[in-house]
Amino acid sequence: MEEIVRAEGLRKTFTLSKKQQRIEQTGETRRIAVDGLSFSAYRGEIYGLLGPNGAGKTTTLRMLATLIRPDGGDAFLAGHSIVKEPDKVRDIIGFMTSELKLEGFFTPDYLFDFFGAMHGVGQDVLAVRKRELFSRFGIDRYAEVPVKNLSTGMLQKVSLVISIVHDPEVIIFDEPTNGLDVLTAKVVTDFLAELKGMGKSILLSTHIFSLVEKLCDRVGVIIDGKLAEEGTLEEVAKGDLETSFFELYHRIKGDAV
Repeated sequence: MEEIVRAEGLRKTFTLSKKQQRIEQTGETRRIAVDGLSFSAYRGEIYGLLGPNGAGKTTTLRMLATLIRPDGGDAFLAGHSIVKEPDKVRDIIGFMTSELKLEGFFTPDYLFDFFGAMHGVGQDVLAVRKRELFSRFGIDRYAEVPVKNLSTGMLQKVSLVISIVHDPEVIIFDEPTNGLDVLTAKVVTDFLAELKGMGKSILLSTHIFSLVEKLCDRVGVIIDGKLAEEGTLEEVAKGDLETSFFELYHRIKGDAV
């Protein structure tokens, strides 16, 4: 199998504000979000980073997408370093997060054209992509509606098509079904499966066991910013993913099951 993503000892530490310290009732001023994380994902597969909230999943994906710079380590996407070649990495990836902020007065039509131009997509190709994706996700009826007036589900669909406007080689999704109703979540997960069928390489983070079981070929379990286990779904699940995850979690944390 051809390696498409290789993370090598990724590390990221954040400074806690006074407000965060009060909320969390801690005297810590620094927190390690990702602590020497290494893993590999292969071309044409869906790789899932599974872990609880606060485990470091989002920070990891943001480093891979070159949105934030690691304090240590590096990662390579299709052979390009996120530290030394961030522009080349951005050319080949699509990154979607539920926290994507879109100016409320822009329309899906405008945003698609804007991001298409930013990625250097030609007008003819862009028109075809827009027609196909807007129809596929039912956005065409809302193409001229300001995004501030869209439902959460429709806004998520708009974010998705914007993230893949340039037909990227590697697609990175942070909690792809977070906050979605069951119908919209199914549309998104079905599309992820279609993208895999088209030969795309997909990396996603989630805390939802059923999503991993439905989509992922391989999975990395991340706890406290560290890779706790990695392998095929069958190897990690050992018959039941949820049970295996909690057994691993409590073993690492030293809690009673």
